[in-house]
Amino acid sequence: MRTSLTLLFYLKKPKHYQSGSMPVYLRITVDGQRTEIAVSRKYDSAKWNSQTGRATGTKADAKALNIYLDDIQSKIFEIHRQMTEADEMITAETLKNRYTGKLEKARTLVSVFQEHNARMKALVGQEFEKSTLKRYETCLMHTVDFMKWKFNISDIELKRVNFEFLTDFEFYLRSVRKCANNSAIKYIKNLGKIVRICLGNGWLTVDPYLNYKPKTKKVHRIVLTKDELLSIANKEFTVERLGLVRDIFLFSCYTGLAYVDVRKLKRSEMVKGVDDDLWIYTNRQKTDTLSRIPILPVALSIIKKYEDHPQCLIDGKLLPVMSNQKMNAYLKEIADLCRIDKLLTFHIARHTFATTVTLNNGVPIESVAKMMGHTSIKTTQIYAKVMDHKISEDMQALKEKLFVG
Repeated sequence: MRTSLTLLFYLKKPKHYQSGSMPVYLRITVDGQRTEIAVSRKYDSAKWNSQTGRATGTKADAKALNIYLDDIQSKIFEIHRQMTEADEMITAETLKNRYTGKLEKARTLVSVFQEHNARMKALVGQEFEKSTLKRYETCLMHTVDFMKWKFNISDIELKRVNFEFLTDFEFYLRSVRKCANNSAIKYIKNLGKIVRICLGNGWLTVDPYLNYKPKTKKVHRIVLTKDELLSIANKEFTVERLGLVRDIFLFSCYTGLAYVDVRKLKRSEMVKGVDDDLWIYTNRQKTDTLSRIPILPVALSIIKKYEDHPQCLIDGKLLPVMSNQKMNAYLKEIADLCRIDKLLTFHIARHTFATTVTLNNGVPIESVAKMMGHTSIKTTQIYAKVMDHKISEDMQALKEKLFVG
């Protein structure tokens, strides 16, 4: 990468200077950024030409100094040439360090990635979720494995992280790791955060993502129909744990809250709203945005059912929620017992709220976005899936209008 280089020798007046010689310094300027070096020589200011940056006169001392300064200048220009040919990152400081022999610790991708993950780990519970940290740790693991597969190394200098590195990494994720399209793209985007850190600190000068445009594919989101919701709600379970899981799952279907938000939901977050009915006011853990949700009758009946549950009384929580792993395992049993041929997971409840419960019953998308705590309405539009029965109802109404009379 081409850089502009300017060198200037000058005399620097020391503190408490009165008269006599002054030390000679070299100012190195690269693309407007400066640094300076003391060149271990002194000279009389009366015999110095500040325009040329050299000693004046023809005496031996002036000639010797100028030869010495010319030699320094030649060495730095040669270092600059070598670094340019090697496509190294050139700054005033790197030139100075190379000339003075000060060894620079080369920044590497894994070291920056590890530092990022360590900082993220320290902020888990404050700014980040454990699941977010886990995703970056997995991405780091894939990155290291890729470098071993491609280059037979476990780390790489940042300057080698380029467009080719990204495309090869994507190929590795798809071919060797057998990642689906969207999973591969998520790992590429995770790596992108590390690259942005490097760009922001000046450790990388060219953005490898500049011409790299990965695209995610639209995912078919599983939701429950109105009939399937009723089937689950009306099912009598002989096992108590299945009844509990069913109730908490239905609560999410009628509030749109994700598992982590239902689990942390406190009684104090149930308040009277502007209409004097009960609402849930809670901050989503994932985005730290406020969700304001009017409590529908089905959800309210579930809250009342468990208001005296020992776990709720001790913890001050709204519902006695077990681990997500157990919830999902029991939901598979519930799906089988209700003869629902879908892979039932807790997150399907949130999809169901967005589609079957709200959007397909005429609730405006802006209101749904507010209740779900989305920071962008584009996120809500992903859920704006019209069910077949709604299409049938709309077309039936159209038929009646077209063929009336």
